[in-house]
Amino acid sequence: MLFFASHPKTMNQHNHTRAFATLVSVFFFWGFVAASNDILIPVFKDKLHLEQWQSQMISFVFYVAYTLGSLGYMLISYLMKKDLLGSIGYGKGIALGLVISAIGSLMFIPAADTASFPMLLSGLIVVGLGFSLQQTAANPLAIALGSRDTGSQRLSMAGGVNNFGTTIGPLLVTFAIFGAMGSESGAELDVSAVKIPYLVLGALFLTFAIVFYRLKVDVEAPGESAADEINDGKSVLSYKQVWMGMIAIFLYVGVEVSTAGNLSEYLKTNLNIATRDAAPFISLFWASLMIGRWTSSAGSFNVSDTMKKVLRFLLPLAAFGVYLAVNTKAGYDVSKFYPYIGMIAILVIVDYLSKGNPARQLLIYSLCGITALVIGIFSGGMTAAMAFVSVGLFCSTLWPCIFTLAITGLGSKMSKGSNFLIMMIMGGGFVSVLQGKLSSPELLGILNSYWVGVVCFAYLAFYAITMTNHFKKQGIEIGPAAGGH
Repeated sequence: MLFFASHPKTMNQHNHTRAFATLVSVFFFWGFVAASNDILIPVFKDKLHLEQWQSQMISFVFYVAYTLGSLGYMLISYLMKKDLLGSIGYGKGIALGLVISAIGSLMFIPAADTASFPMLLSGLIVVGLGFSLQQTAANPLAIALGSRDTGSQRLSMAGGVNNFGTTIGPLLVTFAIFGAMGSESGAELDVSAVKIPYLVLGALFLTFAIVFYRLKVDVEAPGESAADEINDGKSVLSYKQVWMGMIAIFLYVGVEVSTAGNLSEYLKTNLNIATRDAAPFISLFWASLMIGRWTSSAGSFNVSDTMKKVLRFLLPLAAFGVYLAVNTKAGYDVSKFYPYIGMIAILVIVDYLSKGNPARQLLIYSLCGITALVIGIFSGGMTAAMAFVSVGLFCSTLWPCIFTLAITGLGSKMSKGSNFLIMMIMGGGFVSVLQGKLSSPELLGILNSYWVGVVCFAYLAFYAITMTNHFKKQGIEIGPAAGGH
C-alpha cells in the first residue's frame, strides 16, 4: 500500500531500490506475452485454416481486455466510493492482477490440448484483464519510487526489461511449438506444445503475486499533492490534451501491434518464409523497441556530457548485440540482419535531433515511421521486411511522448487521465484486425494493408503539432517524457 514518506531518506532509497527491482518483473511479463502473440497468430491460422483477419482476433481480444479491465476498475471504484488501489494498495493491486493473469495462462492448457481457438481467446482475455490492473498500478508506482524528476528514467529502465521479454518471447514460444529453433528438419506443427511456456508463465505469475502481496514500501503518490490540486469543475475528458491523447494512444498501440502481427503473413506470402523462420524477424521488431528506448535513455545517466554522447552510440549497439546473441543461441543465422546497423544509425541521429522534447520526438519519429512504411510498401522483398521491422525503432518512445503530453497540466486529475489512456490500449486489437481484413487479396493485399499504419502515424504527427501550439498558447512548459509501456 502507498503511504506518504515518513522514514529517513536513506532508508527510503534502499526500500525503493529493492521495490523497483521487484516491480520491473511485471514489465517483463507484459512484453513476453505481447510479442509471443505474434507467433500464436500464424500458428493457429495455419492449424485451424483461419483467414488473416480471424487470426488477428488473438491481438484483438488481448488488447481489448485492457479496456474491459479499466472499465471494471472504474466500476469497482465507483461502487466502493473510493479508489480501488488507494484502498488495497499498489502492491496488493499488482498481486491481484498477477493472480488473474495466472488463471488466464492456465486456460492455455485445455486450449492447446484441444486446439480450441475460442478457449485460447478466452485465456488471452483473462491474461489481459490481469495486465490491465497491473499496468494501472505499476506505472504510477514506478514514478513514485523516488524523485518525480527521475520518474521517466525509471520507466525507461523498466521499458528496457519489457523489451527483453518481447525479444525472447517469440523465440521461446517458437521453440516450444517447433522444437529446435531454426531447424530445417521440417518438424510437425505441434499446437499442444503452446501450453508448456504458458504453464511456466502461470507459475511465475503466482510466485510473483505472493512477492507483491507482501511488498511494503513508503512512497508519495505522484500527482496528488496539495500543490497540484485542480478544482476547476471540468471533466478530465474535457481537456484537449487528454481526449486527443486517447486517440493517439489508440493509434500508436494499433500501428505497433498490427505492424508486427501481420509481419509473419507478409514474410510467408511475399518471401516464402515459413512461420518457424519468422521468429527472428518478429524478435528484431520488438528488440527494435529496446534499441530505441536504450538510445533515448542515454541522457538520463549521471555522467558527463561527453560520456552521454558516447552512450548514445554504445547503448543501441549493446541492445542490438543482445538481439544477435539470443537469436544466435537459438540457432538462427543472423548475418542477414547485420545491415540493420544502418537503421540504428538513423535512429541515433533522429534521437539527437529530438533533444528530449516529447512533442518534437513524437513528430520526428512519426514522420520516420511513415517513411519506413512507404518504403516497404513500394519496394517489396527483403527491403520491405526490414522497413516494416524498423517501425519498431520509431515506435520505441512514442508511449512516453504521448503519455507526457496527455497528462501535462492535469495536476491531481493525472490518475484519472492515466486510466483513460490505458483504456485505449485496445487500439492494438482494433487496428490489427482492420489491417488483417484489408490484407485479403480481394481487397488491398498484405503489402498495401500497411497503409493503415501510415494513417496512424499521420495522426500522431498531427497530435504533436497540435499539442505544441496548444501548450504554447496556455504558457505551459512541456516537461521530459514521463510514461512507459
